[in-house]
Amino acid sequence: PLVGHLVDRFLYHMRLSDDTLLDIMRRFRAEMEKGLAKDTNPTAAVKMLPTFVRAIPDGSENGEFLSLDLGGSKFRVLKVQVAEEGKRHVQMESQFYPTPNEIIRGNGTELFEYVADCLADFMKTKDLKHKKLPLGLTFSFPCRQTKLEEGVLLSWTKKFKARGVQDTDVVSRLTKAMRRHKDMDVDILALVNDTVGTMMTCAYDDPYCEVGVIIGTGTNACYMEDMSNIDLVEGDEGRMCINTEWGAFGDDGALEDIRTEFDRELDLGSLNPGKQLFEKMISGLYLGELVRLILLKMAKAGLLFGGEKSSALHTKGKIETRHVAAMEKYKEGLANTREILVDLGLEPSEADCIAVQHVCTIVSFRSANLCAAALAAILTRLRENKKVERLRTTVGMDGTLYKIHPQYPKRLHKVVRKLVPSCDVRFLLSESGSTKGAAMVTAVASRLQAQRKQIDRVLALFQLTREQLVDVQAKMRAELEYGLKKKSHGLATVRMLPTYVCGLPDGTEKGKFLALDLGGTNFRVLLVKIRSGRRSVRMYNKIFAIPLEIMQGTGEELFDHIVQCIADFLDYMGLKGASLPLGFTFSFPCRQMSIDKGTLIGWTKGFKATDCEGEDVVDMLREAIKRRNEFDLDIVAVVNDTVGTMMTCGYEDPNCEIGLIAGTGSNMCYMEDMRNIEMVEGGEGKMCINTEWGGFGDNGCIDDIRTRYDTEVDEGSLNPGKQRYEKMTSGMYLGEIVRQILIDLTKQGLLFRGQISERLRTRGIFETKFLSQIESDRLALLQVRRILQQLGLDSTCEDSIVVKEVCGAVSRRAAQLCGAGLAAIVEKRREDQGLEHLRITVGVDGTLYKLHPHFSRILQETVKELAPRCDVTFMLSEDGSGKGAALITAVAKRLQQAQKEN
Repeated sequence: PLVGHLVDRFLYHMRLSDDTLLDIMRRFRAEMEKGLAKDTNPTAAVKMLPTFVRAIPDGSENGEFLSLDLGGSKFRVLKVQVAEEGKRHVQMESQFYPTPNEIIRGNGTELFEYVADCLADFMKTKDLKHKKLPLGLTFSFPCRQTKLEEGVLLSWTKKFKARGVQDTDVVSRLTKAMRRHKDMDVDILALVNDTVGTMMTCAYDDPYCEVGVIIGTGTNACYMEDMSNIDLVEGDEGRMCINTEWGAFGDDGALEDIRTEFDRELDLGSLNPGKQLFEKMISGLYLGELVRLILLKMAKAGLLFGGEKSSALHTKGKIETRHVAAMEKYKEGLANTREILVDLGLEPSEADCIAVQHVCTIVSFRSANLCAAALAAILTRLRENKKVERLRTTVGMDGTLYKIHPQYPKRLHKVVRKLVPSCDVRFLLSESGSTKGAAMVTAVASRLQAQRKQIDRVLALFQLTREQLVDVQAKMRAELEYGLKKKSHGLATVRMLPTYVCGLPDGTEKGKFLALDLGGTNFRVLLVKIRSGRRSVRMYNKIFAIPLEIMQGTGEELFDHIVQCIADFLDYMGLKGASLPLGFTFSFPCRQMSIDKGTLIGWTKGFKATDCEGEDVVDMLREAIKRRNEFDLDIVAVVNDTVGTMMTCGYEDPNCEIGLIAGTGSNMCYMEDMRNIEMVEGGEGKMCINTEWGGFGDNGCIDDIRTRYDTEVDEGSLNPGKQRYEKMTSGMYLGEIVRQILIDLTKQGLLFRGQISERLRTRGIFETKFLSQIESDRLALLQVRRILQQLGLDSTCEDSIVVKEVCGAVSRRAAQLCGAGLAAIVEKRREDQGLEHLRITVGVDGTLYKLHPHFSRILQETVKELAPRCDVTFMLSEDGSGKGAALITAVAKRLQQAQKEN
């Protein structure tokens, strides 16, 4: 007892009271919080790294996998065979390889080449060279991950210190090294920390397992954290495993009062001074060295070996953890102690042996105590996350120290149970180390990778190559020419309709004009006051809804409704008696013989009123005004919305000779030289042509880029087979395309847990505004989920990511196709005018262009790429097409006046 008392006094600082342990437990909890929060993570000592392992194996995993385990006391390569469903069965074959110091402390590239060589050797001996196998890499060092299959090394720990690896991605380094072996086809699917591997290994046998702890060469732990608490990863659905990297606890000075002079001395002599200070009080790489430093100091103080010191006792690393374990062995411990001390060139007395044994006990007991305190903090956190009084859970354990030390496990368990009495903990030793778990993670990853490939296959259908876009541009160009020629005009799918708008405003226009705007999402009536000279325009307008039953009722009902809206507006403005000149913006294809006549060729978008097609819309409006018999209006011009847009912008910028609508529908107009318009007499000057390009492709010329989803949307629309280009580029249809893709992905079991909800079966739920919201860069996945939930789609974070990608693919294609069409026009204008370089402005309007976060940018990039010799300025029409319609009316009025005077 006297000897024991002496050692106790000497090592007083290493004996930790329950209160101290509870305090350390509190400190570690605070460190965890720090590491999880975005603001404090950069400076936190305990890094709390997200691992991107979200699911515990569900038993459906199967297949053959390779596993590498690098970083512990041994390096090994394994082949793991995971059995078919139902029969949870795993077979493993493995091979250990040495890790010589010159490799693990040499050049980084050589380290990875060595690992690749060992893998190649293993595959050769096991005859696996001909197979393509997925691989899971167990890597026991802190890595920052942004996905499962990459990890940037933050720092080497333990015995490793290879040069030039820190801050690089170890997966790509190993992949590169494996490329040297041409006959080896291996895909690294997962980088797994050994704690995570241990947790997964145990979880395969016990689904309650949600913590993994390693106490071996080094020490560390991981546990399942609620996503809502992980700031560093988007989303709050479910849980993710967090690798705490608890070995670095105290690196910021949080444990200085606990550390002793021996800890400081050991740290100074280590490979990584100042780092992993918690680990250096706990793990197998350091316990023997701590014991050596203590014995040396006691010997120097004359308290041991009669003050004699041997050269071995002065040599770093001479006492190893296996020696400490042997000395503490029940019954044989004292004999072992004598033998070990004699081997060190010492001559111990009986009392010396007892004292040394006691030193070992204090050092290893402190290790178990510290470990227990940190683990107790994790368990408390789990219990609070689950909001339960008592937590029943399992901790998966592994590591050489835990396995070979005779007293360590029971000491650890006892202290944990004392510190967290409200947790019923089962400790499960991971039989097969962490590698079976790594194979499980790889199996799950391999299942997800297969799903990812299926999703990518679908998205690939929407990714247009440069060649395809050039081809669309060329075909659009050909169709434009075809529609301008007299002999082919009647058959053209791009109709190239003359608008009889021949001049842009010259600034002398003045007066009061009414404008109507029909064809987009709303019907508008406007009063436009133009003051000449100062180019100032004042507008008053009212927006009216057009109910579906009127859009798709009879023509008379539609025009009566329009006149009713005009009457309301005139009342509202106090203009009942005035007979004002009126410009009618009508966004549907019309054949015009003059500016005030327009025969509807066919409804598009959502309209389908009967008895209108083939009729003159101006006549129909006049008749409806007569039927009401309240007021008279002078209908001067019928104007396509693209033309109105071009005029609105042309009033500000005389260079604006193109009008583009990218909204509910899609269309474009431009100023063409009269000599090229064969359908209209005269060769002088220009006239605006309404291309009606939405019909591009109705002759099948772009079928090679249409997908099965486009076909579905077309077949379910009001005008099957018509407006195919519009159906790939405009707001009315993009959401429908997205919905068709989502249905297909759900049928393949890749979304919404394979459940097609009633809502997803409903046409038109995906309005384009939802696309704009979902694709907004400012929107977190959480908000995407909320939008989907409003649509009645219960989506996980994974689902939300996929939905966002689908929306992006569809709208990107729309913008690119639109850009290719526009490039065809500007190139045609450049060539027609025989210019090296063309400067031109495009007036643009439409909800898709205005509201979508990326559409306008992609459209502009595409035009720039496909028409590099055209300098195209895009001008957003602030006032819509109504102002342009009023200006056209004013110009037409002026020309009428001039004709009369002639």
